[in-house]
Amino acid sequence: MFPVIQMFDGMLCENNLKALYIYASNQKLMRTIVSYLTLLFWLFFTGISLSAQDSSIESFPVRGLCLEAPRPDRVSDFVRFIDEELASQKVNTLILRVDWNYQYKSHPELKDDIALSENDVKQLLKVCQKHDINLIPQINLLGHQSWASKAYKLITVYPEFDETPNVIMPEEYEWPNDDGLYCKSYCPLHPEVHEVVFALVDEICNVFEASHFHAGMDEVFYIGDDNCPRCGGKDKAELFAGEVNKIRNHLAIKNRTLMIWGDRLLDGKATGMGMWEASMNNTHRAIDMIAKDVFICDWHYERAEQSAVYFAMKGFNVATCPYNKSTVAMEQIDDMIHYRKNANPELLPRYQGIIQTIWSGAGSFLNRYYQYKENPENRTGSVGCTISVFERFSENQ
Repeated sequence: MFPVIQMFDGMLCENNLKALYIYASNQKLMRTIVSYLTLLFWLFFTGISLSAQDSSIESFPVRGLCLEAPRPDRVSDFVRFIDEELASQKVNTLILRVDWNYQYKSHPELKDDIALSENDVKQLLKVCQKHDINLIPQINLLGHQSWASKAYKLITVYPEFDETPNVIMPEEYEWPNDDGLYCKSYCPLHPEVHEVVFALVDEICNVFEASHFHAGMDEVFYIGDDNCPRCGGKDKAELFAGEVNKIRNHLAIKNRTLMIWGDRLLDGKATGMGMWEASMNNTHRAIDMIAKDVFICDWHYERAEQSAVYFAMKGFNVATCPYNKSTVAMEQIDDMIHYRKNANPELLPRYQGIIQTIWSGAGSFLNRYYQYKENPENRTGSVGCTISVFERFSENQ
């Protein structure tokens, strides 16, 4: 009748058993005691303790940095930075925005005039492997096909891929403008665009020996344009989700994980986050249409928004991404510690950690990093924030 007590018969003396039966004369109390003894028995034989979940920064699966890939003349400096700085600061993830800064063999017409060689990338990869740093390439897909007055390689070489060919790049850019131009997008429904971009993705992932690929996909303002013969009138959320899933499915063939920025999956109006850190063109509903193994990089720069909880509860792995305000970054790190400390076992592994972001060139970043490191009192902006984040990564918990 009481199998657990029978199991413990050799551990409990006869007098204690009699006392237990008398004390537990009512059935409800006996069930409570049996449950308690069962738990003790299970813990004893499995060696599992009831200690609190390790929520220290050192336990974060991802302690990352995302910045532009170096130009060829700064590769040796960047190798030194990885070897001496990132490794000592316990950074374990490095995302490099490559875009057109690589000598592509599949589409050489899309490389920048000065671009990284395969040997350059292998130097970066070697030092990352030495320190168990996951090196991840990024090419901006869908959005960010232009900046200010400059159209980037993809839609310059293949203008037929442009979602809004009617919008002419201005000689002098300003925001806001009558065209609503921030950055150009390619048309996700163009029948030939993926043949080109997937060739680039495969090539860069192969040379990086990458397990992950970052597709960007942030700040997509041009999508489903009314003048596009393929996208006009279509649901913007479905278009965005379709592109995410298409990229994800292509990567999954070789067991690679897709990473994207999370802003287009947040409702800018309902959350009050607005058009930059969230969506005001109805792409936010795509969050319920995309594969759950897409890794979300949740960037917020002005304040420590709590949207990582939303992404985790929707089933996604998520990392919070600071930028240029050290006070905000420290709050974001504290929040991630709090999430991991208090999450249930299902949600816990989805809170992946922190990825610091830098939006200047790699060369200028390196110059300022070493200047600021030597002069702590002058730490400001994104580089000062980066150093503060690194100090939190490496502090003893």
